[in-house]
Amino acid sequence: MAEAKSVTFDSIMRDLEARKFAPVYYLMGDEPYYIDKIADYIAEHVLQPEERDFNQTVLFGSDVTASQIADAARRYPMMSEYQVLIVKEAQNVKNTDALEKYFKAPMTSTILVMCHKNGTIDGRKKEYVKAITAVGILFESKKLRDRDLPVFIENYLRKRQVSIDPKSTQMIADNIGADLSRLTGELDKVILSLPEQDRRVTPQVVEDQIGVSKEFNGFELRDAIVNRNVYKANQIIKYFDENPKAGSIYSFLPMLFNFFQNLMISYYAPNNKSQEGVAEWLELRSPWAAKDYMKGMKNYSGMKVMQIITKIREIDAKSKGLDNPNTPPGELMKELIFYILH
Repeated sequence: MAEAKSVTFDSIMRDLEARKFAPVYYLMGDEPYYIDKIADYIAEHVLQPEERDFNQTVLFGSDVTASQIADAARRYPMMSEYQVLIVKEAQNVKNTDALEKYFKAPMTSTILVMCHKNGTIDGRKKEYVKAITAVGILFESKKLRDRDLPVFIENYLRKRQVSIDPKSTQMIADNIGADLSRLTGELDKVILSLPEQDRRVTPQVVEDQIGVSKEFNGFELRDAIVNRNVYKANQIIKYFDENPKAGSIYSFLPMLFNFFQNLMISYYAPNNKSQEGVAEWLELRSPWAAKDYMKGMKNYSGMKVMQIITKIREIDAKSKGLDNPNTPPGELMKELIFYILH
């Protein structure tokens, strides 16, 4: 569902930090990380500790009705400027008529936070959405795409005065994936391990703290494939086969599909002879990010790339049991890598 107001996680957090509060926050979407961060900030910073006993309430959508939520929201705070009312599992509130009525005339002394995870408001409830956006904040927390993870990692660390190189960034992104709660937990662990005099995340730090081999990982596999380094690619696949926790077909298939899909698109760039032209065409954050696609176009023909994409789809289906009664994941990995490189 499109947001009715141009709000982002960062813009919401800036207003909260400046104590510019809205009477209603409806937080919804498939990525729980941002919903939890906003709700937790409100719970921890709006009221003073001594004010919370009487003025901060947490309800669960499966345990209350819309009328009960609206009645609670209409209460006045006790010896405080605000009361905070947080409704978790708001997607379980069935009949929302009473809430819609409340949204049309909310209490300015109440900060109502509705946490609706794993989905969005029913698209047919246009009046309900209109009532929320007229007085408050409607925010959709979307899952990050795999290609956006490196930027998220870099920004998260930069805000904490920590630098990271591209290889380390990709190692973390490939190994952890788009579960932001787990990802930030691992990043926090890495940050705590760094000495004060050297706030840099390197491949060795990633190997030591997250357990990703700096020699045998998704980043190195992609690099070997980009350069058609048969020996190195087979070394990595053998390592993955012997150490399933280090990497598996389920983790590197999306990475390879994304690379070859972008490589196919690169052939159609108006200026595919320069890194700048390819980076602009693929909407990459810098020309440097296009260097692998430049190498890929030299090492793989357009026809071969189309065939590889088809093969990746076939292997993906087989890895999920379609038309594959007994071939193990390790053999499927070897089959795919052989096909790509020969």
